[in-house]
Amino acid sequence: MIDGSTIDSGEPKPPRRPDAFDVRAATPDDVPAIHAMIAALAEFEQLAQLCVASEADLADALFGQRPAAEVLIASDNGEAAGFALFFHNFSTFLGRRGLWLEDLFVRPAFRRRGCAQALLRALAGVAIERGCGRFEWAVLDWNTPAIDFYRALGATVLPDWRIVRVVGPTLAALASPPSATP
Repeated sequence: MIDGSTIDSGEPKPPRRPDAFDVRAATPDDVPAIHAMIAALAEFEQLAQLCVASEADLADALFGQRPAAEVLIASDNGEAAGFALFFHNFSTFLGRRGLWLEDLFVRPAFRRRGCAQALLRALAGVAIERGCGRFEWAVLDWNTPAIDFYRALGATVLPDWRIVRVVGPTLAALASPPSATP
């Protein structure tokens, strides 16, 4: 069962409507499931070596004194099927905050059944409800099935923007005062 399109008996799964998944805000009890799905996402993206967050890190980031992000959980008959982790950003041009989707993951058994669409529709609803000017996310350039899926939903993949990132020692060096030149 690689893509979730068959059940153990080999019979095709019936397609699900996006509204057939229960989508709700995550609670602290969901942290272990979120953590496990993040590890699966890192494996899928071939970035497992970068996935160092612990359950305690996630619990603090999502439910601590100063939450940095929020999560929606999609479930099917009480079983976690997928998640979307998001937070607010801000557009100076619009003068309004936006919604940034950091990660979207659907467990293989639930793929191609409307789960990702249910999560994206729920997030679009959150963006509208909160008065956001945009809803954005990044996609890996090699993930053509995801790119095609997003385009089919009406999303625009921006060809002229690139993500810029500074981490680890380079971040520390950038934060340090410049050294004096003799």
